[in-house]
Amino acid sequence: MRKPEKKKRTRSRRRVAPTHHQRLEGGFRALSHGILGCAHKGLLRYDFLQEVCGLVIDFSGCDSVEIWLKERDHLFCGETTRVRKSFRYEVIPPREHALDEHVRSLEKESTVVDLCWAILNGEVGAATPSALGHFKTIWTGDASRGISAQWTLDGRKHTQRIIPTGTCRSVALIPILIEDGVGGVLQLKSNKKDYFTQGEIDLYQDVAQTLGDAFVQRRMGVSLRERVKELRCLYGIVQLATQQGLTLDALLQSIVELLPPAWLYPEATSANIFFDDKVFSSASVHQGRSRQEADIIVNGTPRGKVEVILSAGKPELDEGPFLKEERRLIDTIAGEIGLIIERKMLERERTRLQNQLMHADRLATIGQLAAGVAHELNEPLESILGFSQLLKKSSSMSGQTQKDVDRIIKASLHAREIVRKLVTFARQQAPEKVETNLNTIVEDGLYFLEARCTKVGIRVIRDLSPDLKAIAADPVQLHQAFVNIVVNAIQAMPLGGTMTIRTFADDSYVTLSIEDTGIGMSEDVLKNIFTPFFTTKSAGQGTGLGLSVVHGIISSHGGSIRVESRPGQGSLFEIRIPAFRHRTEQLTTDHDKAAD
Repeated sequence: MRKPEKKKRTRSRRRVAPTHHQRLEGGFRALSHGILGCAHKGLLRYDFLQEVCGLVIDFSGCDSVEIWLKERDHLFCGETTRVRKSFRYEVIPPREHALDEHVRSLEKESTVVDLCWAILNGEVGAATPSALGHFKTIWTGDASRGISAQWTLDGRKHTQRIIPTGTCRSVALIPILIEDGVGGVLQLKSNKKDYFTQGEIDLYQDVAQTLGDAFVQRRMGVSLRERVKELRCLYGIVQLATQQGLTLDALLQSIVELLPPAWLYPEATSANIFFDDKVFSSASVHQGRSRQEADIIVNGTPRGKVEVILSAGKPELDEGPFLKEERRLIDTIAGEIGLIIERKMLERERTRLQNQLMHADRLATIGQLAAGVAHELNEPLESILGFSQLLKKSSSMSGQTQKDVDRIIKASLHAREIVRKLVTFARQQAPEKVETNLNTIVEDGLYFLEARCTKVGIRVIRDLSPDLKAIAADPVQLHQAFVNIVVNAIQAMPLGGTMTIRTFADDSYVTLSIEDTGIGMSEDVLKNIFTPFFTTKSAGQGTGLGLSVVHGIISSHGGSIRVESRPGQGSLFEIRIPAFRHRTEQLTTDHDKAAD
C-alpha cells in the first residue's frame, strides 16, 4: 500500500501593518487636497485655522497642533488638542520692543512663543545636529532636555536651550514659507518620547509648504471677495444716485441697506446714516462697542455721519475688528453721500428757480392781458356808472326801479374796483415813491385791523425794529399790500390764534414778516397763490386778486416776497424791499461800480 502523501505545510504570511511613517506617506496627498480645498473655500482666518488644524492633527496623530500665522503685523495662533478636540484661537498684537531686544530675551528666560516670534522674523535657526539648518525645522524627541536654538546677535552666534512647559516630550517647530519669507510656524506636540523621525520631519516640511501655498490662496481669495463686495456696494450707490424720482430720504434708506453686506462680518454688522435730524438704519440693527464712523460733509459743513456697528466680539485687525480697507470704504461712502446730497440740493434749487421763472413769465403774460382787458373795460364801465347815476336823479322812477338802478351802480363800482386791481397787478400805474418808514405802514394798517383781530380771538404780537432804515416806496400801495396779507391771515384763523409781525433790516434790505398760526396751505395751493383769480374761497367770497396785487406792488418796488406754509401749521409771508439810499450814496455806489 502506498503511503498517503503528506501535505506540504505552507507558511501563512502574516499581513504586516503599515508603519506610522507609511500611513503618513499614504495620507499626505489627501491632506494636501484637504488643505488646498479649505483655501479655495475662501474661509475667514478663524475658520480656516480651525479646519486646517483639525486636518493636521488627524493626519499626524499628535496630541496638539498649533499653527502660528503672521499677518498685518499681528500673530494669529490656532491650536487643536486631541483629548477634547477643542480649538483655541488667539491674536497676539505686535511686539513693542525692537527685534534685537526681543532676541536678547532668549538669552535669559524664553518660551516657545518667543521662539516662534524669532523664527517668524527670520533670526533663529536650528542648532541641533538633527535639524536641517537655518529656516528649517527645530525639533526634539525629548523636550525634557530642551530645544536648542541658534541666532545671530551683534555679529556673534548664540545658542539657547528652551524647555517647553507641559507634558509633551516630542516637539517640532516647522517654518512655513509664505511668498519667499517665513510667514508662519507649524508646531507639533506629542506626549510620546521620540515620536518623530527624520523622514517624518521631511514629510511635515512638505505639509508646511502646502500650508504656505494655501495661506496665499486663502488670503487672495478673501481679499478678492471683499473687494468685490466693496465694489458691489459702491456700484449700488451709484445706481441709486442716478435713479430718477427717488427722494433723498428713500435714497439714504436704500444706501444704508447696502452697507452691512460690504463688511467682513455681514451677519454681525449693522449700519446707520445720520443726516440733520433724521436717522436711517439697516434692517438688522445691532448694539456693540466696535464701530466705525465717517462724517458726511455737504458744501464744506458737517451735516451727519455714517456709522457701522459690529455686534459680536471679533479678533483685532487693523482698526479694532475692522480692516484698513473698510476704513477707506466708509470714508468713500460718506464722501459719495455728501456729493449726492449736494447734487440733490442743486437739482432742487434749479427746479425751484425754473418754476419761479415760469411763474414770473406767466404772471407777466397775465399782466399784459389784464392791462389790455382793464383798458377795454374802463370806458363802458364809466358809461354804465355815469348813465345809472343820471337815471337815479329822475323823479319819475318807481321804487322798484330805484332799487334796480342802485344794484346797477353797486355792480359797476365793484367791477371798477376789480379793474383798478387789475391795473395795479399789471403795474400800469407807476408807484409814487417817497422816503417811507415801514413801521409807520404797519401801525397805520393795524389801527384799522387790530379791533377785528381782537373780535375773533387773534392775539397780535409786534416785534418792530426801533431803528429801522427807511425805504423808497409808495405808502398807499404798501398799505394796500400789508392790509391784503393781514386780512388773509385773519381769514386763516377763524377760531383765533396768534399773528406775529416783525420788521428788521440789514445793510441792503428792510424786511417785513407776517406769521400766523392758521390753517396753512398745501403745496399745490402754495404754488398758485400769486396767480390771478386763483382762490380757495367759496363763490362770491373773493376775487382771487388780493395776493396777485401784493406780488405786483412788491415787484414794482424792486423787492421780493417769500412764503412758507404747511397745512395745520400756519403761514409766513416775508417781504424784502431795498433800503433807501440818499443821492450821495447812490453816486458813490455808481462810481465804485464804474471803477471796478
